[in-house]
Amino acid sequence: MSGNVELLNAALAQARAENRAALVGYLPAGFPTVDGGIAACTALLESGCDVVEVGLPHSDPVLDGPVIQTADDIALRGGVRIADVLRTVREAHAATGKPVLVMTYWNPVDRYGAERFAEEMAAAGGAGCILPDLPVEESEGWRKAAERAGLATVFVVAPSSQDARLARITAAGSGFVYAASLMGVTGTRESVGREARDLVTRTRTTTQLPVCVGLGVSNPAQAAEVAQFADGVIVGSAFVKRLLDAGDDLETGLAQVRALAGELAAGVRRV
Repeated sequence: MSGNVELLNAALAQARAENRAALVGYLPAGFPTVDGGIAACTALLESGCDVVEVGLPHSDPVLDGPVIQTADDIALRGGVRIADVLRTVREAHAATGKPVLVMTYWNPVDRYGAERFAEEMAAAGGAGCILPDLPVEESEGWRKAAERAGLATVFVVAPSSQDARLARITAAGSGFVYAASLMGVTGTRESVGREARDLVTRTRTTTQLPVCVGLGVSNPAQAAEVAQFADGVIVGSAFVKRLLDAGDDLETGLAQVRALAGELAAGVRRV
């Protein structure tokens, strides 16, 4: 596979060469506005994130927590469209030269047309897609379209995934593996951290792909903890919350996400 996915592969390899985890940020497109979202994604990449995931807002984001649901609702009420998502990818990538992915539920892509979406993503400079609700058994059509366009297909695994299932998922994926868990709930953080570490260990027995963990990480200490056992640390809600807390003051919101990106980048670099 060649094309834009190589930029993603190179960014993850560079982090490994520096003996650290990659920092992967997430923000939904169109939040707080289309232009504001582009500025925010660009700010993350300029301030310490190695990779950014641009969310395609969905009216029923069943896998997202309340913070991202709130941001998605703001974006949808603002009239965000797939064209705006692609523009966000294009402009954030063009401004920084860094890899930008789209994270989306399958239904919008299916309606838009997998071939069309893959081609337009590639034309925008996108590096790949994360499709958390697309079963690997039903993914061949998309994966072929993505491979032709030079895009990574990132699949999500969870602590509930059995070993045989992990092997099947990781064999079909490219770019990296998104290991999803939970973290930060009072009284459960220690055990959930062990669960995430176990998931990474089990996933690594099935693949050479980097394993990046989305755990609800919100501060440098948590980033440093996850970076001890994962190839990448994925942070979304904490960035979204900074923008939400700033309300209509975009400049303050951008300053806040820049500061957080810098702090998290320092966290993943702790030895």
